[in-house]
Amino acid sequence: MMPPLTFPAASLTPATYVVDTNVILVANGQHPDVSSACVTACQNWLQRIMAEGRVALDDAYAIVGEYQHKTHASDGQGVGDAFVRWVLQHVDDAARCDLVTLSPDALRGFLSFPVDEGLAHFDDADRKFVAVAHAHPERPPILQAADSKWLDWAPYLADHRVQIRFLCQAEVQEFHHHKFGC
Repeated sequence: MMPPLTFPAASLTPATYVVDTNVILVANGQHPDVSSACVTACQNWLQRIMAEGRVALDDAYAIVGEYQHKTHASDGQGVGDAFVRWVLQHVDDAARCDLVTLSPDALRGFLSFPVDEGLAHFDDADRKFVAVAHAHPERPPILQAADSKWLDWAPYLADHRVQIRFLCQAEVQEFHHHKFGC
């Protein structure tokens, strides 16, 4: 079991992150197969971002639309719901949110999605997160909670300077083992 994450005092320069939707769902308790430590880790990260960080999103609001589709931002009581409300309140605030323009591509989904044979079978629905991180000048890390397929893609993404930060390492490895046997 992973201990809850703790964070240093607020920094002068907020860090920027791309937040995969499953982090929000885990923080809301909407993923029944994760530990309470995983839920706490996701909650801590979202609270840290709301307090002192920044998010990177696409300017066509595909990521925001996915967040809204899977949460109850207007009346939900979870930390994930609160994070989506925060995103909606700050989406036009350049101090808290970077909007990245993504150009569509018939083969890769987005021109900024890396060209790499190892990513050929990457989930179409998740390409927007990678495309935003890859197109952003700071290459912010993507926060990932419990989607074990990302373990296979992380080394290929790292070759393109896209970092995946696994918040629930034990769970993601266990899910990967159960799903793929290795």
